Amino acid sequence: MQKMMHLGSLSHGVGGHVAGWRMPGALSDKEKFAGIADAVMTAERGKFDFVFFADAVNTGADAAPTFVVRFEPLTLLGALSVVTDRIGLVATVSTTYSEPYNVARALASLDHLSEGRIGWNVVTGSSPDAAANFSRDKHPPHAERYAMADEYLAVVKGLWDSWEDDAVVADKATGMFIDPKKMHVLDHVGAYFQVKGPLNASRPPQGYPVIFQAGASDRGLELAGSTAEVVFASQSFVEDSVAFSSKLRDYAEKAGRARDAVKVMLGVSPIIGDTEEEAHDIVAQLGAMVDPVSSMRVLSDRLGADMTQYDLDGPVPELPPSTMMQGHARVLQSIAKRHNLTLRQLRDFAAVGAGHRVLVGTPTQVADDLEMWFRAGACDGFAIMAPYSPKPFETFVDKVVPILQERGLFRREYSGKTLRDHLGLARPAHPAALAVKL
Repeated sequence: MQKMMHLGSLSHGVGGHVAGWRMPGALSDKEKFAGIADAVMTAERGKFDFVFFADAVNTGADAAPTFVVRFEPLTLLGALSVVTDRIGLVATVSTTYSEPYNVARALASLDHLSEGRIGWNVVTGSSPDAAANFSRDKHPPHAERYAMADEYLAVVKGLWDSWEDDAVVADKATGMFIDPKKMHVLDHVGAYFQVKGPLNASRPPQGYPVIFQAGASDRGLELAGSTAEVVFASQSFVEDSVAFSSKLRDYAEKAGRARDAVKVMLGVSPIIGDTEEEAHDIVAQLGAMVDPVSSMRVLSDRLGADMTQYDLDGPVPELPPSTMMQGHARVLQSIAKRHNLTLRQLRDFAAVGAGHRVLVGTPTQVADDLEMWFRAGACDGFAIMAPYSPKPFETFVDKVVPILQERGLFRREYSGKTLRDHLGLARPAHPAALAVKL
């Protein structure tokens, strides 16, 4: 039986290109639910595994235009759960700037509302500016943020296990609503959190919502290897992606997990035309609309340094390791070195895919490329980020997905109901059930 690739959508509401919202017919308002819902329903029509909404808890007038305002993602997932039936719904929540109890409760509630379709992208928060929004004097150092995340995840999972799967009895004859013997009080006291529990929500339909991560530093990979079930990657060369996937699986194995316990989803920004010429014309249109100031903000954000201080037509400078988006920083610096790009050229490249790999071509050429990377073992699937909305993503669903289906590389219909079903991930058993087996 041929292994199937996974497909997810990286949704930015109006697309991932810094100037995509300016294209004729493109959506330009990230706070209109109808447009977002239409894109998610298009992904569901294409039988995608999930749609993912990134988030940040800081902004300002100097941010890239399409990141200045956005919906709070958990609220958005609740609304989307009502208008969709099968597709997984995934959102970012920071472990540095939130509380475990609130997040555990919100995600459990969403998993119940969606009947088991929720995923949580666990981030530690890359921007120091967020600290001022949460009564903090400064952004915690990288190592401390990951230590907090380790403990945070353990607390949230413990809260999800507050009640055994069959704790809610609701027996009208006896009057017993919930079996108190099936309750487990967490009573956690740790270095960063004190949480008593139990959670006032029964165990989520998936046991735990699916854990996503995107950290690319060694510490980020260590956390992902021990806890993540899906990891976003951003490599632009096959050999780099193969090496990344292998290193991640080494960390999983070191943590006592199977090497295939983690799914690697590679970010890709496809620009598709009926001919190569048409696809390149779209790239040219986008390029003509780019605001150089906004695109430099995107590059600075991805590299973790203010790039306005360097010569635009000089080489990309050597930078110290970023403590922000380390994966994007490494990929972009690697691209600059391999292709001997100037800073101006790297800026314009980053504007197209926001740091993700860019594919330009016909539907068949895009499908060929995805198949080659997939068969090379570079990843388990792809997270598709359209440059603008809605047409480019509709083109991918209507013209690329059918080619992948014809080749036996992607499902024609959903075979399960939950996000875990789509991804081929087992539902975690309650610790009490595991103890009985032992």
